[in-house]
Amino acid sequence: MKISDNGLTKKPSEMIDMMEPLREVRDGYLISLNLGTPPKVIQVYMDTGSDLTWVPCGNLSFDCMDCDDYRNNKLMSTYSPSYSSSSLRDLCVSPLCSDVHSSDNSYDPCAVAGCSLSTLVKGTCPRPCPSFAYTYGAGGVVIGTLTRDTLTTHGSSPSFTREVPNFCFGCVGSTYREPIGIAGFGRGVLSLPSQLGFLQKGFSHCFLGFKFANNPNISSPLVIGDLAISSNDHLQFTSLLKNPMYPNYYYIGLEAITVGNATAIQVPSSLREFDSHGNGGMIIDSGTTYTHLPGPFYTQLLSMLQSIITYPRAQEQEARTGFDLCYRIPCPNNVITDHDHLLPSITFHFSNNASLVLPQGNHFYAMGAPSNSTVVKCLLLQNMDDSDSGPAGVFGSFQQQNVKVVYDLEKERIGFQPMDCASAAASQGIIHKT
Repeated sequence: MKISDNGLTKKPSEMIDMMEPLREVRDGYLISLNLGTPPKVIQVYMDTGSDLTWVPCGNLSFDCMDCDDYRNNKLMSTYSPSYSSSSLRDLCVSPLCSDVHSSDNSYDPCAVAGCSLSTLVKGTCPRPCPSFAYTYGAGGVVIGTLTRDTLTTHGSSPSFTREVPNFCFGCVGSTYREPIGIAGFGRGVLSLPSQLGFLQKGFSHCFLGFKFANNPNISSPLVIGDLAISSNDHLQFTSLLKNPMYPNYYYIGLEAITVGNATAIQVPSSLREFDSHGNGGMIIDSGTTYTHLPGPFYTQLLSMLQSIITYPRAQEQEARTGFDLCYRIPCPNNVITDHDHLLPSITFHFSNNASLVLPQGNHFYAMGAPSNSTVVKCLLLQNMDDSDSGPAGVFGSFQQQNVKVVYDLEKERIGFQPMDCASAAASQGIIHKT
């Protein structure tokens, strides 16, 4: 059954929600966007740390600087406006045009577009939204134009689809260090859940473990809508923090971290509070791979781990990978298991007494195949850049593997529940073959 937002029939309960498969690649999680008429499937990263959804545009003209690792990547399918009968350029009078240009003055984009003062004041200028440059925290930049086209989504039953006309996204022709498109899941007006009307409800995901990276045959569901925030009795919830200066991020407060059975390490107040400029707090971000912690506290955590772990360091691996703690761990019969209790657990304690014990493999991870009954494992946490601006920490996607994460935006909270995401998807009959 197909239902259009232009139509009058929107009763089936399956269409209250949206469910799309998430597939893991080496540095993130991909969602497939069905854009245009006829629909073109384009795989993009799911990113809770940004708002803009964008796709590579132009079969041969799309250019990515400093993206050598992706030159022959099969994921880089592109969108061509000329091949879609429903494609339109967004206008300069659009609120989304003002947003992508980070302007508090709605006249600015139309002034850049060359509109007359009369049409500027009346809001009737027919000129398209000027090209934009959108930057990311890690230094990436994308340049493109705002485009509108039909987005086809799937309901909780695969047989139900929903056509969303005039979905607004970036048609990007050139980037710096951003080789694959992005679906923005932040809290701004440009984001995918905002445009689809789900920001007052929420969404949930259960990221597959890293061992499934680049496996085209398995995925887990990204659920958006009422279904995502129901039946969450076994989750531990922490409140979302409000940051008036940066309202589009998902901030959570970190209170402490426990290593094994040791006394909890109290974290600096900057990980749960903001200064007068909006700096501080911890954002939860699916677009950042590893969790980042502020320097002095991160050093304290490393010291505690070193005092507890007695295995020999693998310093050559540390030098090669850039990770700060690597150890040679016994591996009988050269078989790596998911239940390795030779290393201490790490527990994150968030505000409202919500605690998350990181699943095995989410802190120390094997850097390669075992040899001589030994495997090298490295701590996949990182030091936050020394800067007084922006968030004090980031809770990254690697530490969210095999954890059901619920963004309950109706109640302004985020919930966590460790689980085997692949097994959970299989038991519910919702593993998607892609």
